[in-house]
Amino acid sequence: MTPYANRRSRKYLHQLEVIRLFEAARTTGRHGLRDSTLVWLMYRHGLRASEARALTWGQVDFEHMRLHVQRKKKGSPSTHLLGAFEVGALMRLRPEGATPSTPVFINDRGTPLCHSTIYKLIDRAGQAAGLDVRVNTHMLRHSCGFHLTNVLDRQYRKIQKFLGHRDLKHTARYTELDDSKFNDIWDGEIDDPTVKP
Repeated sequence: MTPYANRRSRKYLHQLEVIRLFEAARTTGRHGLRDSTLVWLMYRHGLRASEARALTWGQVDFEHMRLHVQRKKKGSPSTHLLGAFEVGALMRLRPEGATPSTPVFINDRGTPLCHSTIYKLIDRAGQAAGLDVRVNTHMLRHSCGFHLTNVLDRQYRKIQKFLGHRDLKHTARYTELDDSKFNDIWDGEIDDPTVKP
């Protein structure tokens, strides 16, 4: 049970809410570039907090614009395309003298961000963004799955590989998150009981 389990009305954010979260992370706190890049990569690549904190510069291929994702929880690794914006942000974030084993997201002491720090900075950004749900780290992964499934209508198998799911049932659950899936179920029927068909 997460601390905010009883306060969340849904488990995902819409993309415009993620953008608001990104903007808030960029302007809240002392590490705007790091924090906003973290938020965007966790969303775009469906990263768990543990996967984001373990990310190293050796997993970032700037020449071919690729991110080599190592999944936790026995998930399948995969290689993702990086967008031009992501590459630019990562290039600005990379410290001079970084080696392939250097973590991408570090604190002031040069060590990987701990899970609680990632959780707090995302929660803080969510509050600063004025979102109507309390945001936690795993919501960004759910938001990625939700958007790929219900907005972009990508194939389940492709999403499964992208998110590193070993079992397709974990991917299929993103259809259950869609609060608009029944919007058209009564299309063409009366919605006023005082009107006779």
